[in-house]
Amino acid sequence: MALQTATTTELDEAQLKVIAETLFTEEHSRPTTNLLAQFTLGQGEKTLSVPKVGLMSAAKLIDGVDMTDSQDIGMVVNDVSPVEAGLKVILTDKLVRQLNPSAFTIVGQQMGEAMARIEEEDAITLFASLNGGTDFGADDKLLTLDNLSGCISVAKANKFGSQLVIVHHPNAIFAVANDFFASSPQRLDAPSFVDSIVNDFFVFSLNGVPVFESGLISKIGAVDSGRGAIFDTRAMGMLTSQGLTSGMEHDNSLRASELVVVKDYIAFELDDARGAPMRYEIADLTTST
Repeated sequence: MALQTATTTELDEAQLKVIAETLFTEEHSRPTTNLLAQFTLGQGEKTLSVPKVGLMSAAKLIDGVDMTDSQDIGMVVNDVSPVEAGLKVILTDKLVRQLNPSAFTIVGQQMGEAMARIEEEDAITLFASLNGGTDFGADDKLLTLDNLSGCISVAKANKFGSQLVIVHHPNAIFAVANDFFASSPQRLDAPSFVDSIVNDFFVFSLNGVPVFESGLISKIGAVDSGRGAIFDTRAMGMLTSQGLTSGMEHDNSLRASELVVVKDYIAFELDDARGAPMRYEIADLTTST
């Protein structure tokens, strides 16, 4: 009786199908990290040095009078190093022999979603430290149109930046969407600086600030409020040393191949003065009123 095993060609084809789907899903499932300033490390580099410069002031000058005051650069340098994250799945020889494209697509989607979740959660964790840890909003408050408008106004008045975005939980956005669409049923487009890769998470724009949703924002402790954020895209950064890489190793006794996916990255704070956490209710909504 002939021994039926997965050939090298079949394994390569399976790996390509899974990884292609993993890459696509991972890239298109993390709105927050795609809204951050993007950095990469070159070959042989292990640390990114990020300078932060203090605020300077200019003054009126008088003709013929020397300038006597000099401005302090106030530079602080933070060193940022990426860390690895990844996962492993096992593809049995039987599954590979069947070469069912839909099965590989599902595996790839699950792997991509898993990687996107851990990256997204890393970025969301940074929200709490923006604005020196001082929240806009509070526990037991809804993200109404008035509150959203207030957050935007305060952010602009305090010069958070020119590329403001808002990310919050879908349940928080529901309250403001009700108010917003009642007065303006048109879905306003996002500003041009927002990458099309996050369009699936874009809800609307208000006063030139695009609003995005992320279901990975969690409740704070035992209460029903959670922290989203309003921030300039330069408030936080995403450093990638190595994008998604994959490797496959066959185990003869297991009659399966182990597929490993790894990414070397870190989400980090660039300037907490360019953003603020937004604490509002994110409790589940009723569907039977």
